[in-house]
Amino acid sequence: MLTTPEQRWFALPPLFDPEQGMVIREPERHEAGYWIGAPSALYDVEGSRFYLYWRQRRPLAEGRGWRVAIAESSDGIHFEEIWHASKDDFRSSSIERSCLVKTREGRYRLYLSYVEMPRNRWRIDLLEAADPRGFDPAGRVPVLDPDDVDSEGVKDPVLLLVGGLYWMFVPYGPRASVIPGSTEAELHGTGNVFTVPRIKHPTGLAVSSDGRRFRWLGDAAVPGTGWDRQMARVSSVLYLPPVFHVFYDGRTGEGDIYEDKTGLYLSLDLRTFHKVTEDGPILRSPHGHGCLRYLEALQRGRQIFYYYEYGRADGAHELRVSIVDI
Repeated sequence: MLTTPEQRWFALPPLFDPEQGMVIREPERHEAGYWIGAPSALYDVEGSRFYLYWRQRRPLAEGRGWRVAIAESSDGIHFEEIWHASKDDFRSSSIERSCLVKTREGRYRLYLSYVEMPRNRWRIDLLEAADPRGFDPAGRVPVLDPDDVDSEGVKDPVLLLVGGLYWMFVPYGPRASVIPGSTEAELHGTGNVFTVPRIKHPTGLAVSSDGRRFRWLGDAAVPGTGWDRQMARVSSVLYLPPVFHVFYDGRTGEGDIYEDKTGLYLSLDLRTFHKVTEDGPILRSPHGHGCLRYLEALQRGRQIFYYYEYGRADGAHELRVSIVDI
């Protein structure tokens, strides 16, 4: 973290050059619509191991988010896959970003977002096991349904354990923001309301004492009026005391669906957010529409491991990591 009190510079997060990132995984094909990314990272202090979740995606007509996996590593760069599941395991049309957590009791949890059929709506369920290798899709339990928060969908959760409470940031589609007259087909015909311009996509916040039953607190990050006017999807929270750096994905919704860029909020309490990136994203790819999304910031000692989904020149997305010193 850059702090220069002589110049009154405080709490500037150390960032990175996306082009210099190391490739963790490449997509199946080197063409548009084939992506690998949506990472969630965890460092297990007891086991001295990194764990990394990712999602593989194909074009809409070829299966969408069809496979997810968890891999482990000793250095945070070279990973070996230890678990995987397909959308069929969840009777779903698509799986997306999920969040990997280790509890204080030593249990592993995966808060997974997927499209529930036949409703065609995104929801969040929980898998739990003594080891990530033991996650069983058949044993999942509900955590958040869109109807619980008067929403058309909930997905891509980000969880923190703060002061003994689970804080869950949840991108959602509030029904109150739907353009009047919108039809069911317009909202859910594609099975992904989060790509529909007829509804806003803020991030809400819920808290829980056990990580299973959550109390909804309302909006945390909301779309702006410029480059992020359709969506503000919290992707990770980096705590460099006393400041929380809250990274989020934004887009206009006009020609840049799926090609989100990364913005930044600052917060001292995770309830009041101050946007740094009013005029443009803080991180983007130099290729195409500039996609750099689902940024995951994981601190390990005096280093930050930034994992991110990176838009390539051929239109595909790959999974990268950049490591910076604090």
